[in-house]
Amino acid sequence: MKEENYPPHHSTFRQRTSIWHEFKNALKGTESDYTQISLKKAIFLLAVPMILELVMESTFAVVDIYFVGKLGASAVATVGLTETYLFLLYSIAMGLATAVTAIVARRIGQKNKEGAGTSAIQSIFLSILASVPFALGGIFFAKDLLALMGADEWAIEHGYRYTQWMLGGNGIIMLLFVINAVFRGAGDAAIAMRVLWISNGINILLDPLLIFGLGPIPAMGIEGAAIATNIGRGVGVATQLWVLFRGGKHIRATRSHLRWDAKAARNIFRTSLGGIGQMIVAMTSWIFLMRILADVGSEAVAGSTIALRIMMFTMMPAWGLSNAAATLVGQNLGAGRPERAESAIWKIGVYNMGFLISVSVVYFFFNRSLMHIFTSDMLVTEIGSEWLRILSYSYLVYGWWMVSTQAFNGAGDTKTPTKINLVFFWLIQIPLSYFLAIQFGWEHSGVFWAVFFSETSAGLFTLWLFTRGTWKRMQV
Repeated sequence: MKEENYPPHHSTFRQRTSIWHEFKNALKGTESDYTQISLKKAIFLLAVPMILELVMESTFAVVDIYFVGKLGASAVATVGLTETYLFLLYSIAMGLATAVTAIVARRIGQKNKEGAGTSAIQSIFLSILASVPFALGGIFFAKDLLALMGADEWAIEHGYRYTQWMLGGNGIIMLLFVINAVFRGAGDAAIAMRVLWISNGINILLDPLLIFGLGPIPAMGIEGAAIATNIGRGVGVATQLWVLFRGGKHIRATRSHLRWDAKAARNIFRTSLGGIGQMIVAMTSWIFLMRILADVGSEAVAGSTIALRIMMFTMMPAWGLSNAAATLVGQNLGAGRPERAESAIWKIGVYNMGFLISVSVVYFFFNRSLMHIFTSDMLVTEIGSEWLRILSYSYLVYGWWMVSTQAFNGAGDTKTPTKINLVFFWLIQIPLSYFLAIQFGWEHSGVFWAVFFSETSAGLFTLWLFTRGTWKRMQV
């Protein structure tokens, strides 16, 4: 029977079977060449595991704050204030991750697997070196760091051990970020996904046990949350290293790579400077915002922290799509196919916009219900729900901002997003937040509206720069 004579339901069944087949391939990983297969298939195979990877990461963040929230607003504020310092760490980890994704993707696109393996190991060396100052600062100066951020008495006297554990064990976080970036750049997104599922699955199981205790396990309070995180992520890093040397679908490290390669390390470091810069600008901007909110009160910090966790959870699919964009740009530029790289960005941008519009509808109508899941404090709920509602106005632009930024990063042009962040975050967002919140008396509302204005403007400007196409000529 000819295909055109099949009944309609048969065609639909075959289409569903095909989607399910590709979904299973995405979960287990394939050896597909992402510079040759159809763009829709390439996006699907990369985005599915990247989305699921980040959904698990954000699920842990939400579960973690749910359990910590049972300890009170000061405990939640301790987590939020500690994260302001972790954001500095994340800026370095994400900067290195951005660079290594771009470089590994470019080498894979060039069919240079030896160069990809060398870059992977050098990125690990750089991650370990970068983690040492944060570990020393967190272990010996935790109370001082919390006091500097305006923490209340409970956080300084009882919550500081959480800060010690999180900053002291930051090398684990650094390696988890960077090695997963290696896998994503190579096209082994399924491996990165499985590592995060193992790591954060352990976190979620240990969190309530160590925070509240059970049987012979003593209740450790907020300190237990940090210990659970370190154990879970430590297991994740061990899994990453085992898989990397055993070999994935597209990349493998060998003993011959276990040496310092100054040229490869310099290339990663040089490319990462822009990525680190853009993250540091964004993260330090957040530190200033948290400092302004701390002046408003612990409830403002707690409400903002919970709202941020909700935002992180709901935005993970969008970040997964954006990460797929970076891999496709890097590999296709490496293969000498810049037009295919640009086409991938436009397709993913449309998908991202559609998803975030649906999220914005949920934020607008159900902000209070979302906050009530994590806190019963009415003032904390009011503050957090207001931020979610304001965020809902900007998600249309966020979808394009995320993808166009990853186009620059995936190409290795990390300096352009840095310059954009510098202008819109430091020169606009921070001063505007201060004047609206403190000088004009809008308090937390002033911070939220300043974030809305600055980040929406940054998104529109980034998309305009992307259309100029200068990123296509980058060499890494």
